[in-house]
Amino acid sequence: MLDTFFLVAAPGLDATLAAEARDAGFKGVQVVPGGVEVKGGWPEVWRANLVLRGATRVLARIAEFRVMHLAQLDKRARKVEWATLLRPDVPVKVEVTCRKSKIYHAKAAAQRIETALKEELGVTISAEANLVIKARIEDDLCTISLDTSGESLHKRGHKQFTGKAPMRETLAALILREMGFDGTQAVVDPMCGSGTFAIEAAEIAAGLQPGRDRDFAFQSLANYDAKAFAKLKTTPAKEPKLLFFGSDRDQGAVQGATKNAERAGVEGWCQFSRQPVSELTPPEGVAPGLVVVNPPWGARIGDRKMLFALYGALGQVLGQQFKGWTVGIVSPDAGLVKAAGLPLTPGEHAIDMGGTRVTLWQGTL
Repeated sequence: MLDTFFLVAAPGLDATLAAEARDAGFKGVQVVPGGVEVKGGWPEVWRANLVLRGATRVLARIAEFRVMHLAQLDKRARKVEWATLLRPDVPVKVEVTCRKSKIYHAKAAAQRIETALKEELGVTISAEANLVIKARIEDDLCTISLDTSGESLHKRGHKQFTGKAPMRETLAALILREMGFDGTQAVVDPMCGSGTFAIEAAEIAAGLQPGRDRDFAFQSLANYDAKAFAKLKTTPAKEPKLLFFGSDRDQGAVQGATKNAERAGVEGWCQFSRQPVSELTPPEGVAPGLVVVNPPWGARIGDRKMLFALYGALGQVLGQQFKGWTVGIVSPDAGLVKAAGLPLTPGEHAIDMGGTRVTLWQGTL
């Protein structure tokens, strides 16, 4: 009987994801090491995959027991009620991590669980399987979870154009939340790349569910109820009054972002244009809202020395043209951000972005 599940978040944004889960009506939400714990059964697991914009994955914890050696793991793994969850015709993959435990050989531990699955249920084991069983053995406590998401939840199914060093949708959603975005403010991204910030903002404002157009691993479980899941899907009841704006000096990025917005069904609320940062102006007839930008930083794109001028130009145009707007800059480089000359404060926690620890610097001009 499932009563608790786990939301994986990008390190540094756990508390932000917890706030999103609470706002979405989930119960017993608390930040724990590595993510967010939530109280609830399978229907809530399905809903979390469908509606949470910031979760990377949703893991359902299905068993927990003490293990001191491999024979004990084999015996206890066979007692898990696999038949209520897994289908013999659906291949699975087993991943094991061991830490501070008498069982320290992850590969041997994985083989024991795989053998139990094959012999008890006749399940096929495949390295390419979409359904993944994750076992964590830490301090001799084995926790077995099912990855109910499948592909990472940032893959909404709309962004075919990505460009260089793209911002993940899950990160963009949580960064917008960190900046106080609630769907009622305009959003401008002057280095929009594939358009992720503008598209996420438009989806939030329209009340579109992030998982509406994709499949999930839980749909291949034995206990999946297609009719119940269909009832969780909603159609948006509102049209945003605001437009969401992105610009880029690269025409290919502008075209790609426009196509991404079309696939997401928000092309009517997003406006993308080709222009350099130096020509940026506030959209006409729009009250001050948010400017959010994920500019190049030397380790990722461009020569750091050359980037000081870019950050300086960005800061100058924002300082002159965007009075009253809240600005957020995502960067790991305090020196470059300082070159913008804007009154920005670093966030309390560093954010893991593709293995690089970045900071959200923000302030109102």
